[in-house]
Amino acid sequence: MRDGRPPGLAGPDAPRPLRIAMVSVHTSPLEQPGTGDAGGMNVYVLELSRALARRGAQVEIYTRATSSAQPKVTDAEPGIRVVHVSAGPYEGLDKNDLPGQLCAFAAGVLRAEAHRPEGWYDVLHTHYWLSGQVGWLAAERWDVPLVHTMHTMARVKNAFLAPGDAPEPQGRIIGEEQVVAEADALVANTEQEAGELVHDYRADPDRVRVVQPGVDLGVFSPFPETAGDEPVERDRQRAGQRAELREHLALPADRKIVLFAGRVQLLKGPDVLVRALGERIWAQDGGQPPLLVVLGGASGRPTAVRELEALAYQEGVSAHLRVRPPVPQRTLAAYFRAADLVAVPSHSESFGLVAAEAQASGTPVVAAAVGGLRTVVEDGVSGVLVPDHEPESWALALKSLLDDDALRARLAVGARASATRFGWDRAAEEMLDVYESARKYRRASL
Repeated sequence: MRDGRPPGLAGPDAPRPLRIAMVSVHTSPLEQPGTGDAGGMNVYVLELSRALARRGAQVEIYTRATSSAQPKVTDAEPGIRVVHVSAGPYEGLDKNDLPGQLCAFAAGVLRAEAHRPEGWYDVLHTHYWLSGQVGWLAAERWDVPLVHTMHTMARVKNAFLAPGDAPEPQGRIIGEEQVVAEADALVANTEQEAGELVHDYRADPDRVRVVQPGVDLGVFSPFPETAGDEPVERDRQRAGQRAELREHLALPADRKIVLFAGRVQLLKGPDVLVRALGERIWAQDGGQPPLLVVLGGASGRPTAVRELEALAYQEGVSAHLRVRPPVPQRTLAAYFRAADLVAVPSHSESFGLVAAEAQASGTPVVAAAVGGLRTVVEDGVSGVLVPDHEPESWALALKSLLDDDALRARLAVGARASATRFGWDRAAEEMLDVYESARKYRRASL
């Protein structure tokens, strides 16, 4: 499998590439992350597919069509094809509405594969529980191993629910339990998530594998190294680079900037940051809060951005908040480099891709000590972990770093070094091993 060949095939008589079907029902890898239901999972599916394609595999990604203008099939990149499946109305549905469309979606997936010769796919990899439900049926029909990545789990989200947020329904929990029971292999982002699968969902430990997501270290990179041996000179040149970048992004050069990148919803916690700006600690010595830049769109509720801005008004910090729409990856990397700190106050994260990308860009991260963020952010090395979501705790953590240029510089070095732990090529190599183990498990269980 490591040469892109299907399981059990090797040598010059079997050069056919490995054929992988991926299913991502509720969000397409071609969508812009940061608004609606598009987020880190979009990046995960696309970047993993790219790394697998670099190894000679052919990846076909099935996702729900959300516009009549979308072509049925898009050859996104060499080795990667995206199939848009019609299932329900194009607009007006979010992922909470999609369980009622899974039958139609599954029919579309099976219909597309039926035009192929028998045994076309070698493995089926599904993402999120909705896709797992479709994959459960397709894997049986195609007689291929089912590999599933949860991305988020209802029981974990409900255990760490943000104040005012709605719990995940029992129907999702049941659906997740079914997928866990049927999958030939389950992929967890971290050891903690693997433990949650075993403890909370009674997954077979022998079928759970940890494959940490990656970061595109070419896109997410720090400022280029500057000439000269004197630290003072290097710092001066980097300050000049940041000033030029902020001018390009229309950001003030004379303000401390904290960046939040992600969907504007209670789960991600941007309201925690706005409330932190309203704490009295910023007024000490005649100071003021930093500028909070939010890159993201509404998710869950169409009024989410307006609600965040209204909260800033109530806290008296409207002048210190700027909300901008999500941006492509290369522009996002520029924002990371332009910021003094990146904040990730999520109430639950299976991994925390934004934190990893920010660190790869050489910017320290202040993150909630939850889920995968405790793996991504090395406390005191690449950033700081905050033990709760109290505004005072976040204000203290942010201010202590913003007031200490030397500490931020040290953490910036640690951030880049920490991010090199995560690479998509490594993730793809490990995923190929997972596919092989799933094939062996399926054969042994027949």
